[in-house]
Amino acid sequence: MKIIKTEIPDVLIVEPQVFGDQRGFFMESFNQRRWEELTGLRCQFVQDNHSRSAQGVLRGLHYQIKQPQGKLVRVVSGTVFDVAVDLRQASATFGKWAGCELSSENYRMFWVPEGFAHGFLVLSETADFLYKTTDYYAPEHEQCIRWDDPDIGIDWPLDSAPLLSQKDQAGVSLKDAKVYSAGF
Repeated sequence: MKIIKTEIPDVLIVEPQVFGDQRGFFMESFNQRRWEELTGLRCQFVQDNHSRSAQGVLRGLHYQIKQPQGKLVRVVSGTVFDVAVDLRQASATFGKWAGCELSSENYRMFWVPEGFAHGFLVLSETADFLYKTTDYYAPEHEQCIRWDDPDIGIDWPLDSAPLLSQKDQAGVSLKDAKVYSAGF
């Protein structure tokens, strides 16, 4: 496993070691001991999620104001552009974003720490998206920031308007959002 730092030091790109030949491939998608050695993070993952989305679907920017979730995300089919936005008010990178392409071909994973909003855009015909979380889903604490907030300025690779859920259409701007004041 190889760890790549992003523009925001707490957000990481994870490249697993993949062993492949004409028969297919094998990779270890997660190893707690190795994770801790390479990242210095002691995470307890409590929930695994799987979503499938069509091309042009944009999900996010989601976070939980209470019970914040760290997320280790990956794509097992298709390609997405994945983004993390720092919502830790005391952070030097507050309001900044980091992103990367995740695909079934590059095997990359993306670590989105607690205190960050998360979103992704599907670039392929469909994408199967898997993620581990450090806390349970709590819909009563879920918040959504607009995907196109100019104060954040995410450079989404879009050719046309994305497909959004009603919840994502109702997202608020960063300046109107509840953010994390302490604890990270």
